[in-house]
Amino acid sequence: MSFFQSVTQQDDDIFLHKSQFHIFDDYDPRKAMFIRPATNGEIKQAEVEELAANVEKRTAESSQLKTEIAELTDAVAEMKGKQSEATQIRQEEKKTNTQAIEDAKVAQVAVSKATQVLKDFYAKNAASSFVQGGASAELGDAMSQASQAPYKGMGAASGGIVGMLEVILSDFARLETETSSAEAQAQDTYDKFMDESNQDNAVKDTEIAHKEKNREECDGDNRSLKKELELTQEELDAAMDYYDKLKPDCVDNGLSYEDRVQKREEEIQALGEALKILNQESV
Repeated sequence: MSFFQSVTQQDDDIFLHKSQFHIFDDYDPRKAMFIRPATNGEIKQAEVEELAANVEKRTAESSQLKTEIAELTDAVAEMKGKQSEATQIRQEEKKTNTQAIEDAKVAQVAVSKATQVLKDFYAKNAASSFVQGGASAELGDAMSQASQAPYKGMGAASGGIVGMLEVILSDFARLETETSSAEAQAQDTYDKFMDESNQDNAVKDTEIAHKEKNREECDGDNRSLKKELELTQEELDAAMDYYDKLKPDCVDNGLSYEDRVQKREEEIQALGEALKILNQESV
């Protein structure tokens, strides 16, 4: 193939590019050469924007998960603090109630014994009264009858010492019953609170573990996205650098399509004449 044929073939190839791309109505071969870098730049720009949006989304998701994990962790810590406080109060309350119940039992035994001693005393003791000189017969008979009755002393009336001890005994028995009931109820309330709070903490711990796993996956994806974004940005920068290098050669010089065709024909003609000269020189 001669030099002229080669140039002609190149020109035909350039016009073939035009039919393939269908981009420029006023076709310029230099613009056809510039199509690929510009398209790559636009594609890379779109990829960068999409990756940046995904990075931002993943970063927000990670931040939200971090906040939720912190809130759940604080809630668990707060609940455990309440459990510790409730346990301390329950232990002190149980100690007080147990001592009160034990004291009431001991007191009942003591009061029961004291009451029985007095009852035995009054039951067995029958004192006789002696009337001394100068009393009338009527008064003497009354005194004689009184002296034959058993001695009851302070235990004679319902408000006496024996009655008082029986009331005290009843109070201690009631104290034991009420304290035991209160202790049982307080223990049930404490056990219910601990069961519910432990269950709540278990649910929160599971949720924390789930969110921590999601956050780790999110951060892993984000690292990959950032790496891909960095590489894509480098490709975009390279494409734009290439664009900047080609741009001076592809800027429209103001010639119309007809003028450029004419210039191209003149260029081909000049090349043909040059070829003829070269061919003559080579003969």
